Amino acid sequence: MKKVFATLTVLAMITFGNVAVMAQDAAAPAQEEVKQEAPATDTAAVEAAPVAEEEAPVAEAADAEKAEPLHKVLKTKFIEGGAGFMAATLLCLVFGLALCIERIIYLSLSKTNTKKLLADIEAALKKGGIEAALEVCRNTRGPVASIFYQGLSRYDEGIDVVEKTVSSYGGVQLGLLEKNLSWISLFISIAPSLGFLGTIIGMIAAFDKIQQVGDISATVVAGGIKVALLTTLLGLIIAIVLQLFYNYILSLIEGLVNEMEDSSISLLDIVVEYAESQKK
Repeated sequence: MKKVFATLTVLAMITFGNVAVMAQDAAAPAQEEVKQEAPATDTAAVEAAPVAEEEAPVAEAADAEKAEPLHKVLKTKFIEGGAGFMAATLLCLVFGLALCIERIIYLSLSKTNTKKLLADIEAALKKGGIEAALEVCRNTRGPVASIFYQGLSRYDEGIDVVEKTVSSYGGVQLGLLEKNLSWISLFISIAPSLGFLGTIIGMIAAFDKIQQVGDISATVVAGGIKVALLTTLLGLIIAIVLQLFYNYILSLIEGLVNEMEDSSISLLDIVVEYAESQKK
């Protein structure tokens, strides 16, 4: 019996030993996988940390740029470009725009409903003669009515005189329409010229600094070039803006001139018809 129990005990010990070894072998790969995953996670965290640190200053700089108002940016650029040249160039814009606005208002008020005016003159000639037609012209605003008035006032001197008067006074009215355009053109030319002058002075200042320092460095050169570019930029912008207004004014004048020429021909036809009716 003792031998039997001893044999069973040995068998039991061998069986439990094999089970323990198998359990350890099964748990070992799982522990290795955990150990391998842990460093990967740490490495990803370490790599993500510098990226986050690099993106933070960029985001802060972008927020700072968005937060800065436009007028402060323009003020800073104006001072950096040199207050003297920037102010002189800006005056070209102020005076040029003032003249442009004055011309636009004048030309807008000079427009006349020529069809209605011609109809009123024709009706007045039939009812009251030349004096009634002159009264209609006096009560109408615009260069067309002024030309008609000058022509009808010479009716007694003949149709040829009326035609010459209309043509001559049309040239006078054209000169009034084109008044101050030469000044606008002058400011369009001066603005970029002042900008280029500031460019030359800025480059000279940059070379003077290089000569004083005795070495070419980006910091020394950048200051003078920045001044040069800012003055040139402002001059070109002003010239472009004034040129747009200038061309718009020219288009208004061309429309009024065509209207004066067409209506003058119609007026002469009405006067000739009235003269023939008077002869009968």
